[in-house]
Amino acid sequence: MSNAIFNVPVAKNEPVKSYAPGSPERESLLSKYHAMYQQSPIDVPLHIGGKEVRTENKKKLTSPHDHQKVLGQYNIGAAEHVEQAINAALKAKKDWANLPWEERAAIFLKAADLLAGPFRDRINAATMLGQSKNVYQTEIDAACELIDFFRFNVQYMTQIYREQPESLPGMWNRLEYRPLEGFIFALTPFNFTSIAANLSAAPAMMGNVVVWKPAESQIYSAQVIMELFKAAGVPDGVINMVTVSGQIAGEVIFKHKDFAGLHFTGSTGVFRKLWKDIANNLETYRSYPRIVGETGGKDFVMVHKSADPAEVATALSRGAFEFQGQKCSAASRAYVPSNLWPDVKRIFVEQVNSFKIGTPDDTFNFINAVIDGKAFDKISGYIDYCKAQSDAEIITGGTYDNSKGYFISPTTVVTTNPKFRTMCEEIFGPVLTIYVYEENKFEETLELLDETSEYALTGSIISNDRYAINLATKKLQHAAGNFYINDKPTGAVVGQQPFGGARGSGTNDKAGAAMNLMRWISARTIKETFVPATDYRYPFLG
Repeated sequence: MSNAIFNVPVAKNEPVKSYAPGSPERESLLSKYHAMYQQSPIDVPLHIGGKEVRTENKKKLTSPHDHQKVLGQYNIGAAEHVEQAINAALKAKKDWANLPWEERAAIFLKAADLLAGPFRDRINAATMLGQSKNVYQTEIDAACELIDFFRFNVQYMTQIYREQPESLPGMWNRLEYRPLEGFIFALTPFNFTSIAANLSAAPAMMGNVVVWKPAESQIYSAQVIMELFKAAGVPDGVINMVTVSGQIAGEVIFKHKDFAGLHFTGSTGVFRKLWKDIANNLETYRSYPRIVGETGGKDFVMVHKSADPAEVATALSRGAFEFQGQKCSAASRAYVPSNLWPDVKRIFVEQVNSFKIGTPDDTFNFINAVIDGKAFDKISGYIDYCKAQSDAEIITGGTYDNSKGYFISPTTVVTTNPKFRTMCEEIFGPVLTIYVYEENKFEETLELLDETSEYALTGSIISNDRYAINLATKKLQHAAGNFYINDKPTGAVVGQQPFGGARGSGTNDKAGAAMNLMRWISARTIKETFVPATDYRYPFLG
């Protein structure tokens, strides 16, 4: 039994390995990548109550950069499998919720150490193969960020449980933090392996049970995540993975009385629909479900006339094109003053034109493939649109080729129209649009920026004028949940920059912070009186 208040290991960010030529981590990872590439095709099951469930309905898993290469297949479930996953979760709920918190903490601390050690190459290689990330972007995501989520969330959980109310003489006030009543539905994206794992793990850490539906294009690394959870000791039924269509999952889950919460990362349109579906079924549920979502973005770089052109160009080239612009935080619109534009353009075009494009196992490639054919068609459609417009000019890229993989060259559009379509709409690909403004209209351009997009996820101000920085920080206070000064608008680190945005970008519950974990618990206040009253009369009755 627990008879002490335990201190957990102090969380520290996992060091990011460099994968420089000749480094041992580079050789080790590439060896694992090629071994997994050449291995027999895998068969990914549904994971329900600790059992592997397979169906007659299967779909191929391929690499975005080599779509003829079959990595394996996954089993497509039906409504009955979603029901089974819910039942398995609810069956596991009592024992999991009653397990002392330090035991849950130990499981996820073990998961972090397994990921830092024997699972590191496997999760990284799976992410490279299935999601077409280069070695460095993969290391940041699938290894380091997920390790950080596990370790920091354990620390945040401890902080939450320690927070207790004051007590007056003659009484004792206590706060009890219970998991939600029911199960959590985690619906996760393709672009970050760490987010996919954390959206299921964070509620589970707080004593909840979870039904997890990964994105179709992330299932290859999702299988490794489930193997990691099992190796770490997550009990059967606590986290169940179902590979079903979103429509089938929603039909079952959002009509179930024990649905207690949604942990979501994905598109704004899908999130709004899910919110409506939940609202339409409110009378069904035991309590009001928690809805936590991080959605789209139209992330910006705002440049002041005092900025350094090389710093601006690098913030744009890295911020817009790392992982092919498929980050929620990727820079997709920029406002550059006219006095800097010639130098910024020259340096930026040099940088982008020097990018090498190809497969992730060639570590000299900065750019890899976009995730699938649907994304390829959408992004190339935007590029074709820009080519046909008189108020837009393409200064880098503009080409694409899906003959072997879904490759799109990093494309930069310069427009004279601040409300040009690609300045406003989320593309989620390697397309950056730049508007060059008159250098002395900084404040007016801040207002223009703020009203242009429905989103408010990330953004940055680049300036060497502190008054300008202060003005931008205030004027754009609602334009970005993560705001950067003299940096690109990407690269949030767990424990340093909790991540999330508002407006059309989500509920801003900040993954990588205690406030996210608070959404997965329900507090109960307990007051104990030591000497209860024995007479109803108060002194004022005299």
